[in-house]
Amino acid sequence: MLQVKDIYKAFGNNQVLNCVSLDIEQGAFVSLLGPSGCGKTTLLKVIAGLEVPESGSVFINGTCCDDLPARKRGAVIVFQDYGLFPHMTVAQNIGFGLVAQKKEKSEREQKISHMLDVMQISEKANSYPHELSGGQKQRVALARACILEPNVLLLDEPFSNLDTGLRDVMREFVQELQRKLGITTILVTHDKEEAFMLSQKVAVIFDGLVQQYDTPIKIYTRPQTKQISDFIGDANYIDGTLQGKYFKCPFGKFEAVDLQNCESNVKQNDKAKLMVRYDQFQMEAASEINTVNAVKCEIFEKTFKGRITTYRVKPLEGLETEIRINTSNANFEQGDKVFVTVKAGAGHVI
Repeated sequence: MLQVKDIYKAFGNNQVLNCVSLDIEQGAFVSLLGPSGCGKTTLLKVIAGLEVPESGSVFINGTCCDDLPARKRGAVIVFQDYGLFPHMTVAQNIGFGLVAQKKEKSEREQKISHMLDVMQISEKANSYPHELSGGQKQRVALARACILEPNVLLLDEPFSNLDTGLRDVMREFVQELQRKLGITTILVTHDKEEAFMLSQKVAVIFDGLVQQYDTPIKIYTRPQTKQISDFIGDANYIDGTLQGKYFKCPFGKFEAVDLQNCESNVKQNDKAKLMVRYDQFQMEAASEINTVNAVKCEIFEKTFKGRITTYRVKPLEGLETEIRINTSNANFEQGDKVFVTVKAGAGHVI
């Protein structure tokens, strides 16, 4: 288990981490997600022992690491540029840490051979880094880290230098590798899809603060703030009012329990907003549906994107804002009248 408690870190007058705390279960895959400069990589370096915080502590498997150097923490970091030694072969790069640990040659050779097999690069054992593709370099960097059997594997945007096709392949490879080895893994990324695809939990960081630490589904559907919702993207915000434990707007009533619990000063009839993702609407032809919670709209823009089509619609009455809708149905056209409803279970009051 990895515990980060009240980490504060500044560079001069620049506060980078502000009392960051996280509990990460053993064997979990967690992503640190946020915009550039929010403190993600600095937190990774603090965990690895490459940066010393002004206050706070890091615990790995119950051991306080405050006075432990990086090499004794059992936390290994893989940087964005891989950091391979150009004058060493693939096998020598992978076994470098074992040489530093003064392991016997026979043990080194056995572990290197095993790791080459695991990473599916046995045929590249005697090649040099300049002879490798981007994906092969990444596998070598991962092998060099994993061969040390760390308690925690730290990945600093490892896929950002790869083209789109290879990035997808390597994401799946790393996900399967992590499951196979069972290493607690923390990934730094600003790519929302990447974080959601790979992680059991995601820590969303802004300005050195963990704003939300939750499952990908909850961060997508139940963001705690509008700032988080905007960062995740593709959301409509519909004005309404609070009535008891419900939020009321032209699309109907929605439970506002989360808001009531976290805002002690919420009053009856206070204004609020309903966040609805573009894909959380149902859109039907005006002749096919007419329920009490359906809003009649007119399509004024259509953008075909292949798998999905994005429509911009204007409610004919009851709402002043336009709504964007993502759907696989590309049969509607500009000027069509449609009825729009929020899908069951969707919508989140913020």
